[in-house]
Amino acid sequence: MPMNSESLSKDPSALQQRRQANMFLLRLQWVVILLLIGVLLWLYISQQRFQHTVNERLQSNEQVVSRLNEMDDRLFAMSQQTLPATSAAVNSQAQNQLDLLRIQIQAADRLLADSNGSAAIDLLQGLHWQLSQKSNEIAPALTVVIKQSLVKDIERLQARSAQPSSWQLQNLAIQNIQDFLYRHERAANTELNSTSQKNTATSQFTDNSRLTRRQLTIHEAIMTLNLASQASNMHDRDQLVMYLNQARKQLQTLMPKQAESQASIDNKQQSDKNDLQTKSSPRNMPEVIEGLDRLIVNAPKISPLLTSQILNKPQR
Repeated sequence: MPMNSESLSKDPSALQQRRQANMFLLRLQWVVILLLIGVLLWLYISQQRFQHTVNERLQSNEQVVSRLNEMDDRLFAMSQQTLPATSAAVNSQAQNQLDLLRIQIQAADRLLADSNGSAAIDLLQGLHWQLSQKSNEIAPALTVVIKQSLVKDIERLQARSAQPSSWQLQNLAIQNIQDFLYRHERAANTELNSTSQKNTATSQFTDNSRLTRRQLTIHEAIMTLNLASQASNMHDRDQLVMYLNQARKQLQTLMPKQAESQASIDNKQQSDKNDLQTKSSPRNMPEVIEGLDRLIVNAPKISPLLTSQILNKPQR
């Protein structure tokens, strides 16, 4: 009898353990199923994203190809519109090729104006190759001259691409002047605080008015230099020179006449030494005026290609 009571007492606990094991296995199965569902969802979403990215790239490539085709069509249409109405001459094909070449050189000039030097180099190299083909009907002597000028233009652009552009140097010099003006403005604020603590009420009002006008002038000059920097980014030389002159006039009111005349003399001597030299950062207001004068004198100019100058000359 004792043995039977012990076995009966143990049976419920064994059944309970089995039930708990079954519940644990069932929950584990659901967890695995949910994990599998999550993995499948993640794979589906990843596949959709990848497919969407591929479709966008394909669409972008199609747009680029269509734009290139449109440019070819426009160049061809422009060449047909600008062809001179000549009689049925033997060299009409050569004239057509020469007119098309002028249009392509104009496109290269436009690329340079947009700071796309690498595309301009590729275009010039393609034109050089084009002139070397048997289909070229342009006169041999003129072909030689054009090919030589193309080589010079390509070499000049390749050498220039390895160096910072003059527009970038202008922006760097403008930023250096602005940094000095910011420091000068902060120093004026410090001077204003110290003056307000030391002076009497009457003298305090006079000093505060003088310093406030100075700070306002410096702030206006900084804003004007921001416009000059934007004009430089857009390669607009006229706007750049206009804003630099405006900033110079604003800052010139902060300089005593003796310091202004001395800065003008120093600027002429410095310009005689090296017109392209630009200081890293000015140390005082006369050097700021000197730096602005140098930027105005050395404002970048867009020089046309040598080949375009040759093609624009009247051919005999």
